[in-house]
Amino acid sequence: MSLETISTNRSHGGTQGVYHHDSAETGTPMTFSVFVPDHEPGAKLPVLWYLSGLTCTHANVTEKGEFRAACAQHGVIFVAPDTSPRGDDVPDDESYDFGKGAGFYVDATRDPWAQHFRMRSYIEAELPALVAQHFPADMARQGITGHSMGGHGALTIALRNPDRFRSVSAFSPIVSPLNCPWGDKALTGYLGKDRADWRAYDACALIEDGARVPALLVDQGTADGFLEEQLRTSLLAAACEKAGQAATIRMQERYDHSYYFISTFMPEHVAWHAERLRG
Repeated sequence: MSLETISTNRSHGGTQGVYHHDSAETGTPMTFSVFVPDHEPGAKLPVLWYLSGLTCTHANVTEKGEFRAACAQHGVIFVAPDTSPRGDDVPDDESYDFGKGAGFYVDATRDPWAQHFRMRSYIEAELPALVAQHFPADMARQGITGHSMGGHGALTIALRNPDRFRSVSAFSPIVSPLNCPWGDKALTGYLGKDRADWRAYDACALIEDGARVPALLVDQGTADGFLEEQLRTSLLAAACEKAGQAATIRMQERYDHSYYFISTFMPEHVAWHAERLRG
């Protein structure tokens, strides 16, 4: 699988790159970023995936996430994909929470979205194979995190693939698309009205249905304007408690939904993942 380098920059004792490739899953060009810390020749490093939220591209966390110093310190590769397919031939919607920039990490089954909106398969299969081919990545040591819609993606992907991901965390995640307006709109549009088909994309439903991960970490700001209607962190806390799923869910006083919040706690998340990805 070929890869085009868009840019590379030296940062924090490592290399921050942005890359472009033609995706077989989405049928479109896709762009993603990778930070690789300096390492001994031939060494393989653990990988931390970061999935971004609504309206974002790879660039938001790459430019504002403040992860590189922590990744260099702990020797962790950081991969940031896009949130949806792009291009003139890709269908879109006028609203910010559906269509381009709002792929919700699902494989769409409804027209006109089904042809290109295959972000689940892209993140779970195609992009990992590309990263394994072109970077010094130890694919036996993977963690995943994300923000908002990307937090939803991180939680659900990890719960569906517990043997692949040793660690999962999230910032301000959408914990139950079955129970919020963002999820209702997106999953109806991409998957149809049968809510049984949505359960594979709902962290709380997956936990209720028996999915487990070794542990999870969630940070949520109490001043987040989306908390009560869209994110509904309490549903995840209740689902984990009922199922006996180990979880650290931290309500961070006065923090909002922005990258000021994410960047504050990003070093802790990187360190938390690195501890679980050693050896």
